[in-house]
Amino acid sequence: MNTPTVDVFRGAIIESRHRVSVAVTDAEGALVARAGDADLVTFWRSAAKFFQVMPLVLGGGAEALGLTDPELGLACASHNGEPRHRELAASVLAKAQCGEDDLACGPHPSLAEPVARAMAARGEKPTRLHSNCSGKHAAMLAQARFRGWTTAGYAEADHPVQRGCIEEVARWSGVPAAAIGRAVDGCGVVCFALPLRAMALAYARLGARRLAGDGGAAREAAADRLVRAVTAEPFLLAGTARFCTEVLTTSGGRVVAKVGAEGVYCAALPEKGLGIALKVEDGDSRSSIVALVAVLEQLAPGVAAVAPEWRSPPVTNLRGQVVGRMEAQVPLQPGGG
Repeated sequence: MNTPTVDVFRGAIIESRHRVSVAVTDAEGALVARAGDADLVTFWRSAAKFFQVMPLVLGGGAEALGLTDPELGLACASHNGEPRHRELAASVLAKAQCGEDDLACGPHPSLAEPVARAMAARGEKPTRLHSNCSGKHAAMLAQARFRGWTTAGYAEADHPVQRGCIEEVARWSGVPAAAIGRAVDGCGVVCFALPLRAMALAYARLGARRLAGDGGAAREAAADRLVRAVTAEPFLLAGTARFCTEVLTTSGGRVVAKVGAEGVYCAALPEKGLGIALKVEDGDSRSSIVALVAVLEQLAPGVAAVAPEWRSPPVTNLRGQVVGRMEAQVPLQPGGG
């Protein structure tokens, strides 16, 4: 069996090749399809955000603090730091009686090059509110405030906020908390390492709003609220010129995709009850989108009606000339259980 890859052509010759692994599961945990190593263990990074926000909704904090659906949608986002994103992050902080200085995340340029260039042209320097993770961090501060925990150190592994996050990751992914690898994410909070098929299971359950066991009904309701929040306003999940927003918009909510980092992408197909997790093993972020589009077209042809440049992005030179292209070679194989 050929190794699944995303190939980068310069002219007619492959200049580079990025190896891909994919897992597709249903909400019961059956591995429906795979490519490469479906059991590859890697860090979930920002694709875990739905589950990191879950404790705030489950415990009643979102309702008690009067958080709106757009504010919760932003908490699940890896956003561009555009004005709408910053306004909502600031609003969550205000409701938590916190300020920008309480955020543990650091500033960085927008994840979207057009937005970053426009900011630089205006002389606008990134702040902590511009961080793509500011919504998640604001929600974590809100959870600490609601619970009466100290907001200082909320990003540390031993803080109750972070312990609550890993409990939800364990519940939705089916991986015991003790077996989940942990490190520090780019934004300063705990991040989680687990197999691709476990990530896919969590997304299948999220999209299907189906989770058995104690507390399942409450968690299904929380999942429904979060998915409805991002579906109602896809711009919040990422923003201008970003694939998460593009695929959520063009599919009408039939695909809920969430970028991680270092070549990780996850998605839910709610109508089919399927979850997808993929990793470009060398961390190439461009290739993760190309790979995901190829996987979506095999599982749900026509549902992800995204623009051609997402399917096969052109390679350009410094003069703007198209000199090549990217192509996915990621055929799915039966999962085998």
